[in-house]
Amino acid sequence: MNAALRIRQRAPGPEGAWPADYPPLLRRLHAARGATGPAEALPRLADLPAPDAMPGIEAGVSILAAAIAEGRRIVVVADFDCDGATACAVGVRGLRMLGAADVAHAVPNRAVHGYGLTPGLVEELDALRPEVLVTVDHGIACHAGIAAAKARGWQVLVTDHHLPGDTLPDADAIVNPNLPGHAFGSRALAGVGVVFYLLLALRRHLREAGHFGDGIPDLGQLLDLVAVGTVADLVPLDAANRALVGAGLRRLRAGQGCAGLRALVEVAGRHEATLTTSDIGFGIGPRINAAGRLEDMALGIACLLEDDISRARVLAATLDAINRERRELQQQTTDDAEAVLARLPSPEILPPVLVLHDPTWHAGVVGLVASRIAQRVHRPAFVFAPAQPGSGELRGSARSIPGLHIRDLIARVDAAHPGLVLRFGGHAMAAGLTLARERLPAFDIAVRAATEAMLDPALLQQELLSDGALQAHEFAIGTAIALRDGGHWGQAYPEPLFDGVFDVLRWRKIGERHLKLELAPSGPGVGGMRLDAIHFGCWSGAAPPPRVRIAYRLAPDDYRGGEAIQLVIVHLEPASADDPA
Repeated sequence: MNAALRIRQRAPGPEGAWPADYPPLLRRLHAARGATGPAEALPRLADLPAPDAMPGIEAGVSILAAAIAEGRRIVVVADFDCDGATACAVGVRGLRMLGAADVAHAVPNRAVHGYGLTPGLVEELDALRPEVLVTVDHGIACHAGIAAAKARGWQVLVTDHHLPGDTLPDADAIVNPNLPGHAFGSRALAGVGVVFYLLLALRRHLREAGHFGDGIPDLGQLLDLVAVGTVADLVPLDAANRALVGAGLRRLRAGQGCAGLRALVEVAGRHEATLTTSDIGFGIGPRINAAGRLEDMALGIACLLEDDISRARVLAATLDAINRERRELQQQTTDDAEAVLARLPSPEILPPVLVLHDPTWHAGVVGLVASRIAQRVHRPAFVFAPAQPGSGELRGSARSIPGLHIRDLIARVDAAHPGLVLRFGGHAMAAGLTLARERLPAFDIAVRAATEAMLDPALLQQELLSDGALQAHEFAIGTAIALRDGGHWGQAYPEPLFDGVFDVLRWRKIGERHLKLELAPSGPGVGGMRLDAIHFGCWSGAAPPPRVRIAYRLAPDDYRGGEAIQLVIVHLEPASADDPA
């Protein structure tokens, strides 16, 4: 079942001020994403907002500076996704670089502790004898856990980027760009970006206090981790995040990444010298995330903290094996969910939000399945699975569509039906929540009503925004490389996507779900041109039509090498009589 989809041309951007020798295609692409010149298209670290303006950062620096001076034990408490794992590695590595002598870390187990700093996790942390707890990528909603930690006499420093609720937890300091009443230059930072900012401010404080003597630590060494966590968390790549990601990619491409990331690049079959944000999002991030989904994120963090490349390769191989298991489990769960969808009405009369649950599903993959379903039917989707055997609770993940803030949707349900949602948190496009199992039908009714109140029905028309057609001379390796290297593409600054009409010369199925095609473009100046194309995960058992309209990305064909290129198809439909030749 696919929601109706249309390809729409992206609106042209501002004229701007571009050098005469700037590639016209890249100029057009960046302008369409709002950039008015090279500095906005490819921002640098010097363009980052100043750390001073980050809400709570002064109090956070004060706590850490005192802990370092007094030799107090600092425990960094991570979240169990890629952003949390990289934030933990940045926190541990950075604090040690800045002179902290006693730094440990911990991470909740998804199946045992649930999300965040819970009272149960605090009880286990007591064995580490912490004096200062630093939460990374969580904490803004952990009222009970923070209260339990404070009751033990520990200081608690929260670093987070998630949106706060109506009340803030009673932490000693909260560093979060999204605190109410504050204006910071980037509210889109990932959790790892917030930690990096805190370390920058701490370094400056310690430098001014004469702490370092002759050598000032180079926190730029942590930018590879910052880039991976930022891309993997799907936060909008605003100017600040593009600056951080660009700097991190430069380190990775130069072979200067930490041992764990270099090993993950290898096991994912990617190439360091040409690494892209897409490689991070589809190759590296999922292998780190798999540990938190199916096993224990402690393994992923261990890989990111490992400095010996041989040991890092062993850990990366284990993460790769877990990721293969995750893919199989995700595919089975997705197949189950799509079987449910197949029994529902057509997309035109589907409810505005989908709520799916099965007692056999695994809580570790519900977010991935929700994402797949939301994309498939272009509706916000909630997917639930048992939190853990015998708990009586369901853990859910929600994914949205552009124009509907999913965390605000859950907050609306929570306000209208107090106690229905036990816990929740998240972003505009993704959120997590916990329900009592018997309250799922009531939640289904409540979230439908809230969605109908908040969602403009026009947003249910699925669109692909295209950058238009490529000219005949642009189907070349030079163009493909320029597209790959000419921008830090990602969430809210999307990778270039083109569309056009093509004749299908040959096709064959590869694997179980993919199509390999040979296409001939339509239009002037393309006589005799033949282009290789790949369409992943599209096989439905039917041959493609002889003439198609496709939305695609142009990429170097790494498999064939040399001057070879290929079209990576995102959407394929029969060409209509109105499509130009």
